Amino acid sequence: MWRTRAAAACVICRSLASSTYGIKRKSPLQNLHLVSRSVHHPYHPSLKFQRRPLRISLQQFSSLNRLPLRKTKLLNVKYGYQSYRNFWLARLASRLLKIRYLILGSAVGGGYTAKKTYDQWKDMMPDLDEYKWIIPDFIWELDEHIDLEKLIKALPDADDLAKLLPDFEKIGESFTSLKGIFSPGYNLVSEVIGASDLLLLLGTPGETAFRATDQGYDSDKQYKKVSDKEKIDQLQEELLRTQLKYQRMLERLEKENKELRKLVLQRDDKGIHQRKLKKSLIDMYSEVLDILSDYDASYNTQDHLPRVVVVGDQSAGKTSVLEMIAQARIFPRGSGEMMTRSPVKVTLSEGPHHVALFKDSSREFDLTKEEDLAALRNEIEIRMRNSVKEGCTVSTETISLSVKGPGLQRMVLVDLPGVISTVTSGMAPDTKETIFSISKAYMQNPNAIILCIQDGSVDAERSIVTDLVSQMDPQGKRTIFVLTKVDLAEKNVASPSRIQQIIEGKLFPMKALGYFAVVTGKGNSSESIESIKEYEEEFFQNSKLLKTCMLKAHQVTTKNLSLAVSDCFWKMVRESVEQQADAFKATRFNLETEWKNNYPRLRELDRNELFEKAKNEILDEVISLTQVTPKHWEEILQKTLWERVSTHVIENIYLPAAQTMNSGTFNTTVDIKLKQWTDKQLPNKAVEVAWETLQEEFSRFMTEQKGKEHDDIFDKLKQAVKEETIKRHKWNERAEDSLRVIQHNALEDRSISDKQQWDAAIHFMEETLQSRLKDTESVIEDMVGPDWRKRWLYWIGRTKEQNIRNETKNELEKLIKCNEEHAAYLANDEVTTVRKNLEARGITVDPCLIKDTWHQIYRRYFLKTALNHCNLCRRGFYYYQRHFVDSELECNDIVLFWRIQRMLAITANTLRQQLTNTEVRRLEKNVKEVLEDFAEDNEKKVKLLTGKRVQLAEDLKKVREIQEKLEAFIEALHQEK
Repeated sequence: MWRTRAAAACVICRSLASSTYGIKRKSPLQNLHLVSRSVHHPYHPSLKFQRRPLRISLQQFSSLNRLPLRKTKLLNVKYGYQSYRNFWLARLASRLLKIRYLILGSAVGGGYTAKKTYDQWKDMMPDLDEYKWIIPDFIWELDEHIDLEKLIKALPDADDLAKLLPDFEKIGESFTSLKGIFSPGYNLVSEVIGASDLLLLLGTPGETAFRATDQGYDSDKQYKKVSDKEKIDQLQEELLRTQLKYQRMLERLEKENKELRKLVLQRDDKGIHQRKLKKSLIDMYSEVLDILSDYDASYNTQDHLPRVVVVGDQSAGKTSVLEMIAQARIFPRGSGEMMTRSPVKVTLSEGPHHVALFKDSSREFDLTKEEDLAALRNEIEIRMRNSVKEGCTVSTETISLSVKGPGLQRMVLVDLPGVISTVTSGMAPDTKETIFSISKAYMQNPNAIILCIQDGSVDAERSIVTDLVSQMDPQGKRTIFVLTKVDLAEKNVASPSRIQQIIEGKLFPMKALGYFAVVTGKGNSSESIESIKEYEEEFFQNSKLLKTCMLKAHQVTTKNLSLAVSDCFWKMVRESVEQQADAFKATRFNLETEWKNNYPRLRELDRNELFEKAKNEILDEVISLTQVTPKHWEEILQKTLWERVSTHVIENIYLPAAQTMNSGTFNTTVDIKLKQWTDKQLPNKAVEVAWETLQEEFSRFMTEQKGKEHDDIFDKLKQAVKEETIKRHKWNERAEDSLRVIQHNALEDRSISDKQQWDAAIHFMEETLQSRLKDTESVIEDMVGPDWRKRWLYWIGRTKEQNIRNETKNELEKLIKCNEEHAAYLANDEVTTVRKNLEARGITVDPCLIKDTWHQIYRRYFLKTALNHCNLCRRGFYYYQRHFVDSELECNDIVLFWRIQRMLAITANTLRQQLTNTEVRRLEKNVKEVLEDFAEDNEKKVKLLTGKRVQLAEDLKKVREIQEKLEAFIEALHQEK
């Protein structure tokens, strides 16, 4: 039995040594194990004694090394050749008849023997499947990631490439001992691979162990007897040393492999292979999660896709663990204060360069440069601060970050704000509840892997997060527990067995898939990742917790943690991703059915597509402003401008001038007041009128319904665009100065050229005065109440104040009848006379009421007189041409209204030219700028384009996109398998 095990050791050594990295080479016999030489090479000259070869199937067949069968030499006597006979005819018949059966029988027998031998060996070997998780993934998948044959063919010169490659011969010698280095106790493979000294030391308790020293196969063996206790201590120490040795070997190989993969990826980037690299599997999965994070929260679809959720108490070391996994100091740090204020999704993937980039940015941060690391930390801090709303401390908005680098484990982690127990003075009152709700929202996903971080340097009773995790995952089927700051715990904790209880899951009331202990530095934020890794290795190498078996070797270091988390993540992904794809497929079918039933004749346009459609409509409507006829512009401008300035012209210019005694004073007063008006108010009023007219026309084109083509879903957006455009648009400042000169020149002209203009001025004056007379009559009616007809027909009475006003009106009308050329104002004695007359009839009247009533009575009388004067001036154009010489008729008021009318026409024409040539184009430019700003502001679009139809189309597009991404990811996942 011992010889069989030794033979197996030799075969395994030869198989591992001959298959390293796909390069064939011969192993000299002197390098083989001593037991192997004694079994397989009994006649080698180096052996001082000879043995007959073992006639067992082990020598002929091996399922481990796949060596070709050795040819068996036939012994002449034993196998006996038949003597030569001269019966050639019989010999010929025998060959013709039996040779095919001999060949067939030999083939069948040999195959059966080989199969039987293979089955025997297969039964003898232990089942190593349960130990496969110990070996890192990249060892099993090494032949998939590195195809050296294709690499050699693609490279221009094999000699140049050989200079860049590591020493494969040394790697091959050390790689034979990597099959079981992480096993807590040496399994059979590690025993066979290891030194024969370690094999001889292994034994059952109570037996006597011996150490054999090899002085040659012909020398005698010396035995040293040791006690059971010494044997166990010696074996544990030897085991730990060997394990650390193999750990360093593995790290060296990983480093060399990382450099080689980096070289290959860099050459791919330079186009040596002339092929386009496909998107990595983890990047495809991260895209799906990003789409889900942008998915409108108003639709009730649950996201159950796996991701690693990192939770822990504040300052427990969550950020440090993530940085060790990402191999870079990427997060902002602070001592004793909350730094993580919003969830950060970190996607780890392998790449030729160690870089980081945000989802919505194209800038790459080189993580090997300190200035880029500082910029990255500052950018994360700014994004967190911007995501937090006013009056809050934490935010639910997720920041998406991608980190690529050689040797990184592929996974998606979400760093959550640390759980707190007390709200301090600088925080919002609901900060604690908000953090709990955010953590629960991520952990309640049944496929999320919970990475629970616990500070080992503080009392276990102070932990808050463990109770939260136990509530969300009571069975511990998706929880991985990590104890940080183990160095401080070992130094400060009085009872080391308490740490052992934590790692064994016996202290906290929570269950977990695995328990890990890590060291993430000495608390100095300036430490590099390499120095932290060295410190961690050195600590666990000298730790009593590991030497006394309180901690297992596979439960320590962030490297082992990263491998375990990655394995759990991908296992969860493979188990649940197809089920999630089916769920989104069903959701898509339901949404499509709802759309067909509610909107059968409409296309499924999401917000972005609807915005583009609305944008085109708005731009078309702005362009339609240029199609407005000049006549329409001028009519609107002239009418609106006169409505604005008519009161000033009548009240402040015409009435004061008309109450003068002669025409000279009238003209002088008019000229002075027109000059003052033109210098101060008129140009500004004209520009205001033009701007308001442009707004009204723009609004009319934007809001008017266009029959069946009108879609009310755009109304809010159009209104917002109109308001924002008007707010931004400013009229040309120089237009007011040029307009002032034009208006002043127009008002100075008094020469009416023909009778048609004269008649037009009279018509304009009559319309204006009649409009004022109508307004005055309405005011007087309100003051004195309805006349006798309305009182009898509609049974309406007068109030007491209206009766007093009516009596006052009657007295004042008597004054006008007595003096038709009465001035515009009452004298004090006239006011007294009217008051005394009313008091004589028992009516007490205030003097202010008398003056107020007089103003309206005289105004009505004056307007009626002016209208009568207009009729007299209809035939006065002849006298006007003679400058009213030898005529009692004076029509200076007609000339005034002609000047006003001409000024209005010239101003409207000037403003129309400014509108069509300048302002409409500038307005169109402003509309485009507003639409571009709205297009970049997603919140604005969501606010302005609302409704069930928009929401349904948006959800339908998102679900389709998610389903397509998931199906592509599943296909790539199957191909990678």
